[in-house]
Amino acid sequence: MARITSCERMLIGGELVESASGGWMDSVSPVTEEVIGRVPVATAEDVERAVVAAENAWPEWAAMTPMQRAEIMNRFADRLADRAQEILEVEVADTGNTIRPMRAIDVPTAVESLRYYAGLASDLRGETIPATTRHLHLTLHEPYGVVARIAPFNHPVMFAVARTAAALAVGNAVIVKPPETSPLSAMILAEVARDVLPPGVFNIVTGDGAGAGDLIVRHPRIKRIAFIGSPHTGRAIQRAAAEVAVKHITLELGGKNPMIVFPDCDPDEVAAAAVFGMNFSWQGQSCGSLSRLLLHEDIHDRVLEAVVERVRKLRMGNPLSDETDVGPVNSKAHYDRILGHIANANSDGIRRLAGGGRPDGTGFEKGYWIEPTVYSGVTPDTRLWQQEIFGPVMAVGRWHDFEQAVEMANSTEYGLTGAVWTNDIRNAMRMARRIRSGHIWINGSSSHFIGVPFGGMKSSGVGREEGREEMYSYTETKTINVIL
Repeated sequence: MARITSCERMLIGGELVESASGGWMDSVSPVTEEVIGRVPVATAEDVERAVVAAENAWPEWAAMTPMQRAEIMNRFADRLADRAQEILEVEVADTGNTIRPMRAIDVPTAVESLRYYAGLASDLRGETIPATTRHLHLTLHEPYGVVARIAPFNHPVMFAVARTAAALAVGNAVIVKPPETSPLSAMILAEVARDVLPPGVFNIVTGDGAGAGDLIVRHPRIKRIAFIGSPHTGRAIQRAAAEVAVKHITLELGGKNPMIVFPDCDPDEVAAAAVFGMNFSWQGQSCGSLSRLLLHEDIHDRVLEAVVERVRKLRMGNPLSDETDVGPVNSKAHYDRILGHIANANSDGIRRLAGGGRPDGTGFEKGYWIEPTVYSGVTPDTRLWQQEIFGPVMAVGRWHDFEQAVEMANSTEYGLTGAVWTNDIRNAMRMARRIRSGHIWINGSSSHFIGVPFGGMKSSGVGREEGREEMYSYTETKTINVIL
């Protein structure tokens, strides 16, 4: 594993700066448990400076035509693409994610999203409303001004860019807080943004959630905030924000997502999709992972056998190697949390068919390694069925009729994604409509498509991202009545 040692700075008002306090926070390799870099710990003074910089920048940014903003955003995309390999290597070292899928997804998605929203901005439209026959009634969409994005550790740069592109496109200035456990790639992002975007349009402040994150959430002049993370933290953000101001907050939160398989499917095809949908290449650290596999009793045994066989063949090792399928989980705290869930499942007597702990062999003595894990015979009354693990643990259950499958699928507080596998279009659409989740695949799993909205129901969040709806969410509607 390559050793990275760096001392990075934040981006505020177009300048790379240290914290006002001079404080630093270490970033630790999930592979070696060694410090590989450090970033500033932002203070209230730093957050205030970022807000002032954004306030000074956004009116001129918003006054540009959509095409002028698009030209700059496309240059931003170009420069990110130019540094894609550098970002990739830093993120693999800092997150533990494996390089093969990251190469195809993270920076490419950031670049694609910038280009998508740059092109879409000129189509931001209001309405004329025929409320009366003598007057003119119309609506405009205006930017909030200063908006904030709190990014998670599983895709640091991708979420910092792809989930701010819509806000930039409609004229907002943004403040990004990178994840505290994997902040290093955001410092490359800071250099790119400094060189391409007008000063203050894109700001980055670093620190932990209780510090920098809370300061951002509680800042009264940041009215629009977006967050990806756990329901627990999402509720804390809502409470904290409500104590200081009325704010627009969108939340993409956790998932305990069902993949429902009917008996008319090919077992091998289903098994491949289930393993892919579990996102083992991200160590299961994806809120959209299909972590509950619901198999019809007629196909259950054949699919389960094929799933276990595939999982046992997944290769763990150096995340920088293209031969590696599964890396370490992100941090010591997260490692301990996942092992706690596995211990609970074991104590509840649930049958474990694969994985369950640190792998044997040379190279795994240090680091936060957890083998891909599969449990069978999991029922809705168990903790394993109900609780999001956000790790490489799959729960497999059995069903025998349509209504039972619906009840099992909807039996958790979560409702982010779901998948239905069948060759019967009527069963596919009936089940997709009955699942209380915001994003459903039919005969697919864990794929995202440009322009297609993504978001959750129930405790999995509010609001939608990745499509036209996200762009409008970064504007406020103004109504104008012309009295003729």
